[in-house]
Amino acid sequence: MRGRVLILIALIILLVAVLVAFLVLGGDNGDTTSETANVPPAGNGNAPSSQVVQPTPPRLVNIVVALQQLPRGFQFPSNIDELFDENGEPTIVALRAWPEEAVPVNAIRESGEGLEGVLNKIVRTDISREGPVLTTMLVDNLNQIAATGSDAAAILPPNLVAVSIPIDRLTGVAFAIQDGDRVDVIMSMLFVDVDEAFQSISPNRVTLFQLTEEGIEVQQGIEGRVDTFPTFGAVIVGPSERQRPRLVTQRTIQDAFVVHVGEFPLDGQFIGVVPTPTTPPEAQAQQPQGQEGPPPSPTPIPRPDIITLGVTPQNAVALTWAVEARIPVSLALRSATDTSRLPTTAVTLDVLINEFGIEVPGKRPFTVEPAIRSIRQLLNENEFQISSGGENAGQ
Repeated sequence: MRGRVLILIALIILLVAVLVAFLVLGGDNGDTTSETANVPPAGNGNAPSSQVVQPTPPRLVNIVVALQQLPRGFQFPSNIDELFDENGEPTIVALRAWPEEAVPVNAIRESGEGLEGVLNKIVRTDISREGPVLTTMLVDNLNQIAATGSDAAAILPPNLVAVSIPIDRLTGVAFAIQDGDRVDVIMSMLFVDVDEAFQSISPNRVTLFQLTEEGIEVQQGIEGRVDTFPTFGAVIVGPSERQRPRLVTQRTIQDAFVVHVGEFPLDGQFIGVVPTPTTPPEAQAQQPQGQEGPPPSPTPIPRPDIITLGVTPQNAVALTWAVEARIPVSLALRSATDTSRLPTTAVTLDVLINEFGIEVPGKRPFTVEPAIRSIRQLLNENEFQISSGGENAGQ
């Protein structure tokens, strides 16, 4: 009896297992059939459905790209650390992943020179932001830059503008200044006393008038000031000459960059171009054709009378004002290794006397003969006599 019960239980368990297996396998087959039906057949409908092929990702390589607009003439630093900020982030150029198939032939790769390939190089032509930096865009010196724009704009340091001022052999350090030097600007000014309202040189012209029965009678004006003498009492003391201006000289602009000495060529290209003297047309006309003789002497290169400086925008305005006001401007040549900016004291007559211990000569009951009434001064190869009256007489 017990054996029959066990057999019955086993049959029930077997039937349940078969039913569960049928339901599970049957549901999966139905889903698969449904999904397969949604896939359109290929060809004549008898071929199996095709599977979607995933595209192969492109191979990437790291190349040097610009992080900012790099203008023509920009010079990269010579130290690789200067390409990064204090946080170690690149500021000028960086390595970026680029599809290998699209990498230009002249690109600077990480596997090649990398970031060291731009050190101490000069940008030959403008490089756009996020654009690849090519070896053909970089040169070693300014003579190889592209002929677009002026050389002056290419060599001008950032944050500086160019302004031109006149020079001669005295104000231009005897023409010793050359392109690329650094100079200081010295200005000299003459000060006089003026009436604040009229803005005219003192003293003012005084006109006297008197009220009479016939009206107003204008009298001759008196120039000078009222002074008191023990013998004469109150008198009018007037000036014997026009007011003498007071001279002051000071260094105003320091470490200005010399862009160019002399006039620029019309095409703006002056770097690496050596000026050549030309033979005057008169000498060519005097030389008979077919007759040999000594070659005519070429015309000497004229001395420059203008210089272009690279200064800050504010200093450019100051220089322009000085030129417009006809203030004498002299240049002092700086050492090639000097970058200091030391303050100076404005020089006046009092400063000279106190600084150098100059003593004002006293009055004596005797003197030399003939009287010394002027001193000589050499100016532009001419000797001038500065007389006691303030006028110059050429000798």
